[in-house]
Amino acid sequence: MSTTFQSYGQDIKPSENGYAPVNGIKVYYEVYGEGQPIVLLHGAYMTIDLNWGQIIPELSKSRKVIAIELQGHGHTPFSDRKLSLDTLASDVEEVMDYLKIDSADIVGYSFGGKVAYQFAIQSPKRLKKLVIISSSYKSSGWEPEVINAFKNMKPELFTNTPMKAAYDAVAPDKTKWTKFLEQMIASGATPFDLGDSNISKIAAPVLIIAGDNDGLDKIELIKTYKLLGGAVTADFGAMPKSQLAIVPGQGHVSLMKQTTIILTYLNSFL
Repeated sequence: MSTTFQSYGQDIKPSENGYAPVNGIKVYYEVYGEGQPIVLLHGAYMTIDLNWGQIIPELSKSRKVIAIELQGHGHTPFSDRKLSLDTLASDVEEVMDYLKIDSADIVGYSFGGKVAYQFAIQSPKRLKKLVIISSSYKSSGWEPEVINAFKNMKPELFTNTPMKAAYDAVAPDKTKWTKFLEQMIASGATPFDLGDSNISKIAAPVLIIAGDNDGLDKIELIKTYKLLGGAVTADFGAMPKSQLAIVPGQGHVSLMKQTTIILTYLNSFL
């Protein structure tokens, strides 16, 4: 997985970028375009460009795009602060406060999807619509081989990867790379569950996008969709406000590279 992504080097520049002071650290953000705000939350070990480099130019044609680099990622400095989902979700809300954004659509991929679920639970009034790409709100939402991979991950696996190159290109202190990896690996190996009852209480419409072979347990994914009011017989009643898209022939990494497909789903749902 860590060798497939590539940095895109966007041909557009942010209209605004910088650091927001939040919860004892400073979090890097970039703003593109004008319109209804949409917040992008990247996957683990990634940067804005590495995750969203092909998505932002299209989204920003009609939306105000706010891309954030979470604790220790990219431009955002490494911190010894405990890496917890509730704190990371609070960081996102405080970046919105800093940018004077009352509410927004939130899109999260993989690790960013976990943070997005947490944001929906703890900051429901700040959320308009939620998009989760190849992610789960609990450890058991993944196939056993993925859970085992999280447990057995080592820092040396990231040597000579696009993720390391992307980090080196923008990190304020490149000597923190190993500490950052150790912090993230420990987080990934820790079981978590945001709770079925909390997911069922999400009032905002939710779009779940998954690859058919992306490592998510599809039985659990259907259960998630049911918690959100989906998987009904719409011919006999109302169409649910939330949606589920399973993209054929895609894994966890390859799914995020299907720019046209993802944009089509986003534009239709949002």
